[in-house]
This record gives sequence, structure tokens and C-alpha cells, in this order.
Amino acid sequence: MVRRMAKVDKSLCVACGSCIKVCPKQAISIYRGVYAQVDESKCIGCGLCAKECPASIITINKLEVGA
Repeated sequence: MVRRMAKVDKSLCVACGSCIKVCPKQAISIYRGVYAQVDESKCIGCGLCAKECPASIITINKLEVGA
């Protein structure tokens, strides 16, 4: 089984919050005002955050999940 998951490049994130506004599952938060972080238990891998990110530093990765 494959699961999609958002991943933020923390070294390039400027914590603008654009991704937070579009996430339908509230799976993204800003960590200490420095960068966005994804709550893997909430993320559904829809890709809206990646499309909205003005710096294009969010990717949607496919993860292998045990059956």
C-alpha cells in the first residue's frame, strides 16, 4: 500500500502560513515561528499545500505502508 504525504524543506521555509490556510485537515502548523511542519497522522497527501506554497518547498512523497 502506498500513502501520500506532504514534506516541507524546513531549511527554505519562511513560515508564511499559505499552506496552513489551504490544508483541509489542519495537518500543518508553524513550529516556533520558524517553519511549517506536517502532522503525519492528519496529512492526506492531497497536494493543496504544495500548490499554494509561494516558495515551492513542499513536496508530496509516496510512502510504502505495511499491509
